Amino acid sequence: MELKKLMEQRADLQAEMEALLNTAKTEERAMTEEEISKFDELEKKINVIDGTIEREERARKMEHKEVKPNEVEERAVVEERAFANYIRKQCGVYVEERAGEQNPDMGNNGAVIPVTIAQRIIRKVEEITPILAKATRFNVKGTLKVPVWDKVNTSHDITVAYQTEFQDITADSGRFTSVDLSGYLAGALTLIGKSVANNADVDVVNFVINEMAKKIAQFLEGELLKGTAGKATGALSTNTTLSAGSTTAITADNLIDLQAKIPTVYQADACWIMHPSTFTTLKKLKDATGQYLLQNDFTSAMPYRILGKPVYLSDNMPTISSDNKAVLYGDLSGLAVNFREDISIQILQEKYATMHAMGIVSWFEFDSDVIDHQKLAVLVMSTN
Repeated sequence: MELKKLMEQRADLQAEMEALLNTAKTEERAMTEEEISKFDELEKKINVIDGTIEREERARKMEHKEVKPNEVEERAVVEERAFANYIRKQCGVYVEERAGEQNPDMGNNGAVIPVTIAQRIIRKVEEITPILAKATRFNVKGTLKVPVWDKVNTSHDITVAYQTEFQDITADSGRFTSVDLSGYLAGALTLIGKSVANNADVDVVNFVINEMAKKIAQFLEGELLKGTAGKATGALSTNTTLSAGSTTAITADNLIDLQAKIPTVYQADACWIMHPSTFTTLKKLKDATGQYLLQNDFTSAMPYRILGKPVYLSDNMPTISSDNKAVLYGDLSGLAVNFREDISIQILQEKYATMHAMGIVSWFEFDSDVIDHQKLAVLVMSTN
């Protein structure tokens, strides 16, 4: 609504309030309950309008800088070209510099990769590791407290029901608690031979991005699934479990029952995650009508589905073996991941000079934990 109209509305309300006061004053009496109620209602409306006007004025004072997509794209191109040129120059290749271009920032033992390159690496990691892309992501510097609903058992939950006046509402045995996500330091290193960097036919930037992304993705995927004691906690730690009833075999009924472990409200974005060897075994499963459970869906990014849900494969998942958690199913937003700091990447020159190579190293701090056990369920193989 325009500021002028708001001011007009406020003036009309103010006039009504004054009219109520003047009426009681003229009649030499106190205001009636009805007049007091009306007066208070008009005052509340004026307060709401005053708040809107104040926010409108604050918004007008802010400077709005137009974001031009072309400028962002041009900056990315310039940074990538400067990065590629920097690598080749360090390998002794003559590179003609363009006016206005700057080299990556130099540190004591290398150069910091431009932001655009680091962002592309992060996007590539998400493409390789769907569990990271689908998890609940945070970027908080300190310790993050994620609120969670803690139930004593599955029969206790927040309930909504009709109530009777003057009677206490029966409380459940659950409570809101929190999961703390701090930050654990992790690093990845890959080497690039100078002979590769010297080759003009090699796209140096994409080579760095792909190699580093693979290293980071492999590590993160393993941690977000299995975790490490005393460090990050993975999705397989969910307390929603189903026993397979066998040490070496998974049945169609196992998968149907595992899917049923997840409430309907969380089924929309659910998926399966398993080891490739487990996937090979499940390809042979059929339902009661003799139809294979595995369905082909070549219109989707993930061409295979089980019971209508996409299947993701990971070498980091346990295989079908005694006491292993062989299949994960559910909505991966039930896993929270906090990156305490963004991924930083540097080029190391001197350290690998005697190997005729340069190092690309990355550092990041992260933590993960399950924040909603209702969203994730695992199939556990029986023990011997």
